[in-house]
Amino acid sequence: MLLTRVRQAAGAVIFDRVAGPDGPTRRDRIHGRPGPRLAEPGTPIWRVHSDAAVFIGGLRALLLQALHPAAMRAVSEHSGYRGDMLGRLARTSTFLATTTFGHVEDAEEAIEVVRRIHRRVRGTMPDGTPYRADDPHLLEWVHVAEIDSFLTAHQTYGARPLDAAERDEYVAQTAEVARRLGVLDPPLTERDLKERLEAFRPELRSTPEAREAVSFLLLRPPLGLAERVPYTVLAVAAIGLMPRWARWPLRLPWLPVTERTVVRALGTVATSTIRWAMTPQRPPTPPKPQSRPSPPPPSAAGE
Repeated sequence: MLLTRVRQAAGAVIFDRVAGPDGPTRRDRIHGRPGPRLAEPGTPIWRVHSDAAVFIGGLRALLLQALHPAAMRAVSEHSGYRGDMLGRLARTSTFLATTTFGHVEDAEEAIEVVRRIHRRVRGTMPDGTPYRADDPHLLEWVHVAEIDSFLTAHQTYGARPLDAAERDEYVAQTAEVARRLGVLDPPLTERDLKERLEAFRPELRSTPEAREAVSFLLLRPPLGLAERVPYTVLAVAAIGLMPRWARWPLRLPWLPVTERTVVRALGTVATSTIRWAMTPQRPPTPPKPQSRPSPPPPSAAGE
């Protein structure tokens, strides 16, 4: 009983941080509204996006995405992450849940909301080059960095890693939302995903905005002391999954032996704990009523 209460309390705290104060209402609609989804339940995208490893993947994605100067400039000037990091996390997690698990109509509405926001996000780089958040090329970078991060984290820390065919299916499934957001030709296979990520490398570099965002994300998250410890474990695990070429520009360490041993063990414990806390409990099965023997027929009783 005590263990159950601890589990429920831990799950509630994690869910509140990730989904925000309106999380229960949104969850009921996302999972409770009957009807078609963009992807069938039980397929790779459901497995990846419902596993605790997605927390590590999300942090890795933010670190990796920061390396694109235009993407980071847009985030720095328009997202307000410094003052509302948890609110941005809740909005992002709600979008991911809605487009993965929600009714098609709700998914389409969520995508249209993001498209409207992107159309308003415009600015100028320090050298005078304009940028806009609905630029298909910039959207492709955000997409490939995110999907590569989710897939890498799942293969390392997921409860049920995907085989080669399932990884290709996952990449193809995520392409559906990417197209609707404005990516012109999203990757459809794992190999294509890796090639696209590699093709962006000449555009990537460290900027003051990137270093500020990484410092805020890793060293100054708006969390209490009790929450900061597990968050730090997830962040260290995310750093451990970053490509080697991405470490130096963001001033991130590269400790291969430690990452393969200590960091991997801590990340496994963290994701296993989150998975345990957030897995819904099955209600106990009520005992079957004991059957009573039928009374003898009147004729037998009177004999």
